[in-house]
Amino acid sequence: MNKPKVYIDGKEGTTGLQIYERLGNRDDIELLLIDENKRKDTQERKKFLNAADLVFLCLPDGAAIEAVSLIDDPKTRVIDASTAHRTADGWVYGFAELLPGQRQRIRFASRVANPGCHATGFLSTAAPLVELGVLPKDYPVACFSMTGYSGGGKKLIAEYEAPERSVLLDSPNIYATGLKHKHLPEMQKVAGLDQPPVFAPILGDVYKGMATTILLQNRLLKGTPTAQDICEMLASYYDGQQLVRVAPFGGSAPRLATNALAGKDYLEITVTGHEGQTMLTAQFDNLGKGASGAAVQNMNIMLGFQETAGLNL
Repeated sequence: MNKPKVYIDGKEGTTGLQIYERLGNRDDIELLLIDENKRKDTQERKKFLNAADLVFLCLPDGAAIEAVSLIDDPKTRVIDASTAHRTADGWVYGFAELLPGQRQRIRFASRVANPGCHATGFLSTAAPLVELGVLPKDYPVACFSMTGYSGGGKKLIAEYEAPERSVLLDSPNIYATGLKHKHLPEMQKVAGLDQPPVFAPILGDVYKGMATTILLQNRLLKGTPTAQDICEMLASYYDGQQLVRVAPFGGSAPRLATNALAGKDYLEITVTGHEGQTMLTAQFDNLGKGASGAAVQNMNIMLGFQETAGLNL
């Protein structure tokens, strides 16, 4: 049987390089590599896009939309890591563990939109609680998310790693202060909320890692569950999943580090709080389960490989 042909359009970017690292040594696929001098040549790219059985798009939104328009072979399947198609008709959202039947939708999809990193953390806790009927769809959800600077791409990485960088980068930086972060549409739609959450992303002085937190008033939830109840609900919801885990309830955690799972491709949820209030925090690698690791997981599902093949557990 012929090996599936896989092409990464945008291999030179942060996400593309991380995907390549996970695929470079695999012998169950044929990785198509474009001549470096022709990687921006539209006709050459079109040839590779249509020669592949599966394509990763690691491009800015506009370039990703253009790349899809260049594909005329109906057999070419696509995983888009950009924001362009995450709420688009005809595209399957690539978070296998999130909702009933989602893994099967990904398995047979021709077009899969890889989730955003902040959205991954938010949805891992919010979407199941909406699905279970515990979190009302009109709940005024607030969320903050600490992230490593690698998610900002080469320009931000260079800014943080410059020999004489601004002293302001030594402390956490709140950004997207206009409250219109590009991940909000998918956060609202996929979670099934009536309104987008109030969302504050925070940039930290770590290369990679993410800790996304939502805070809940239990009296406003259906059935007024305790924090421990919510932890047990999520543990049951994700039971048997390898790449989404729920830590045992302990009432409190001394510290939850942004980079605790840097280098790993799974996500772990920690639920803390008491009878009246709950804090839910998803820790993961923004380049792992938040980007490239999730993309490879989706490829494995689509091509019928072991779901965790090539991933760091």
